[in-house]
Amino acid sequence: MRKVAIVGLGQTPVREHWGSNLRDLAVTALRDAMEDAGVETLDGVTVGNMLSGALSEQEHLGALIADYAGLEGVEGMKIEAACGSGAAAIRMAVKAVASGLMDSVGVVGVEKLTEFSGKFSTASLATAADADYEITMGLSFVGINALLMRRYLHDYNYDRNDFAIFPVNAHHNAQYNPNAMFRHPITAEQYAKSKIIADPINILDSSPIADGAAALIVVAQENLSQFKGKPISILACEVGTDTVALDNREELLWLKGAERSVKKAYHVSGLSVKDIDFYEPHDAFSIMTALSMEASGFAEKGQAIKFADKVDIGLKGKLPLNVCGGLKGRGHPVGATGVYQVVEAAQQIRGEVPPELQLERNHIGMIQNIGGSGATVITTILKKIGK
Repeated sequence: MRKVAIVGLGQTPVREHWGSNLRDLAVTALRDAMEDAGVETLDGVTVGNMLSGALSEQEHLGALIADYAGLEGVEGMKIEAACGSGAAAIRMAVKAVASGLMDSVGVVGVEKLTEFSGKFSTASLATAADADYEITMGLSFVGINALLMRRYLHDYNYDRNDFAIFPVNAHHNAQYNPNAMFRHPITAEQYAKSKIIADPINILDSSPIADGAAALIVVAQENLSQFKGKPISILACEVGTDTVALDNREELLWLKGAERSVKKAYHVSGLSVKDIDFYEPHDAFSIMTALSMEASGFAEKGQAIKFADKVDIGLKGKLPLNVCGGLKGRGHPVGATGVYQVVEAAQQIRGEVPPELQLERNHIGMIQNIGGSGATVITTILKKIGK
């Protein structure tokens, strides 16, 4: 298998894009990534998206976006893995290039979620859960995560307000990210007073739905001389799965899919948890940050909150989290999120983030994109080439 790298990056701001449709956002991000890489054509395009059919009445995104990006005739496919669709699209591109089937693949994650009522969007997002045994019982994703958080508080004797450390950190970082949706800090006091939306989850525990697109170009490292973009090595991009429904899991508070994904990523990369300079968890809800940290080996079971406080997850801490604001501060354009995460991590390693967000230790970053409540987890590890 060949070594692979990222040579081009592109993204649109995460916003409510009333004046742009799905294809506009996707093509803008993809063409920006191609320009960054210095390429005019590609061997393939993979599109990460979850809800284009339901919310934009548009499927067949692979061919559509390839066409409008000026790549007529190039192989294009949409990849869907719920909220993990973006990283799943990266995974498909990595496999194609590493295997030698293709030499260059453009990956674009795109989603438009804000043009429908919150009720309709919530119902659409819930299709990532088990239709027969969760959705028919009236569970939404905030409800599913509320069950997890309530059990976590009970089993490990925390107060709800102890979770403030995660969104406070995300918002602090997002204020410096020009592409983030919520560029303002919040306090623990504001968190404590925030409106409960599914007890014990409040509005500041929850990432906002949004519109946006992010893109990157994956190539073989042996061909780097053909591209102008600063290359970043993809050491691993590995998938782990678990049951879709919570009631089928051996341990409710253990993300087995994340554990499987991370173990593969550490094995493939030859690294361990001690080698990671910064971590980008899928903080769709605060509880997911805690569960991800534990399943990934950063903290023991039930200790993520204490660990985060001890090591400092801030920009100058020992384990910076969600450096550009994460899903909570940047926004969560579902099918695009996994690509945004990797693009932001690559920018960090390149030294292309705003100076306020630049880390002292930024050579190795780990990114985790989660589909559903942990049924599909893709862990990606990036490293600065030459370090």
